[in-house]
Amino acid sequence: MAKSIITVLHLLLLFLLSHISFQVATCGSIVKFLPGFNGPLPFVLETGYVGVGENDDVQVFYYFIESENNPKKDPLMLWLTGGPGCSALSGLVFEIGPLGFRKENYNGSLPNLILKPHSWTKVSSIIFVDLPVYTGFTYATKNSGSDRSDSILVHQTHQFLRKWLVDHPKFQSNEIYIGGDSYTGIPLPAIVHKIVEGNEKGVQPWINLQGYLLGNPLTNRKEKNYAIPFAHGMGLISDELYKSLQINCNGEYINVETTNVLCSRDVKAFEKCKSGLNSAHILDPLCEWRDDNENFLRRSLIKKYASNFLTTNLGLPSLRCRSYPYFLCGFWANDDNVRKALHIRKGSIGKWHRCSFNIPHKIDIFDSYDYHVYLSRKGIRSLIYSGDHDMTVPFLATQAWIRSLNYSIVDDWRQWHTNDQVAGYTRTYSNQMTFATVKGGGHTAPEFRPKECFDMFSRWISKKAL
Repeated sequence: MAKSIITVLHLLLLFLLSHISFQVATCGSIVKFLPGFNGPLPFVLETGYVGVGENDDVQVFYYFIESENNPKKDPLMLWLTGGPGCSALSGLVFEIGPLGFRKENYNGSLPNLILKPHSWTKVSSIIFVDLPVYTGFTYATKNSGSDRSDSILVHQTHQFLRKWLVDHPKFQSNEIYIGGDSYTGIPLPAIVHKIVEGNEKGVQPWINLQGYLLGNPLTNRKEKNYAIPFAHGMGLISDELYKSLQINCNGEYINVETTNVLCSRDVKAFEKCKSGLNSAHILDPLCEWRDDNENFLRRSLIKKYASNFLTTNLGLPSLRCRSYPYFLCGFWANDDNVRKALHIRKGSIGKWHRCSFNIPHKIDIFDSYDYHVYLSRKGIRSLIYSGDHDMTVPFLATQAWIRSLNYSIVDDWRQWHTNDQVAGYTRTYSNQMTFATVKGGGHTAPEFRPKECFDMFSRWISKKAL
């Protein structure tokens, strides 16, 4: 009797779960023109807000760009930029979207936008999402929505996607992928895990999840341990120092105990050897960047000294820096006409920043490895790629945790190509995980090697070999 009651209760629970659904709390508008871009946009751009959290107290801003190929059939990807707290606009204009900034001296006028030929929207629709709260244009309506943590980010991203799909039912049948890079290596596998669990519990709308992709992802927060063998392999430290580090530190270079005097000495020597290098791409110049300089430099001053822009001591970034467009982006995103065109709610946020590093973020997911284990068991496809000149999250660190999953190799280490040239190296495992290096790429690989990364993405998302 008790057993039959339990069975009935179980069936009732499944019935109730199958009827759980996310209510629409979205507001989206089509953007046909953008200040700084000449003429109408040659692709469909929608911007808007989705309410998440308790009583929708977090209003999540997004940019949605329909596939420029066949939006009815092409995959849909949700993209999170790293940080935590780097804006969706950063991923859009500097990494994988169709727009970028013309790299030219800032003269006080609105920076100009250009089209990029290797946008991932050529083969996929993409939702660029401003999360966690106070990233980009996302804001909280109450103090209760102001907290930021890894687990909150996971919950809110999952809630965002289901609500967005309710409001965009024509995309519910499309194949769906979750993508990101850098810090998103921590929350993103947990987000995919939550989507899988929600689908299994019958949460509506069902998400047609096909896989996830991560670039130079933080995974176990021990990536610095691999910066030293990376530096040795790249000729940044001597054989003697590397051998001494191995002996004195025993492979552990993070949080070195003060009692280990010899290891501390060697780590300091390593730090000195790599000082002055750009850890995101060791071949690039080390450049200080800012969102913009309005806090300490008036536009009138820039106009007055425009001819000496790169030779003054005003602390301005140099045009020779790859990060110079970051400087332009701040002026563009904080322009009143731009905000109006993007349908930003007036008074919702103050100054826009490319990355909100100064806002507290609670670390409560310390390691995403177990999520990769879970997703591997579920047979979820994944692409993990590494720009091979990144010392922040070196490819050696990524290879190590992938190898420790202990899956057999089905397509062994080989070159992959773009335009008949070697673009990197790749290996595929029996858990449907593909690892790829991007030759010459940095921490955000598409920013450094756009053509190669587009070819990699378009082949993988089409279920073709790289």
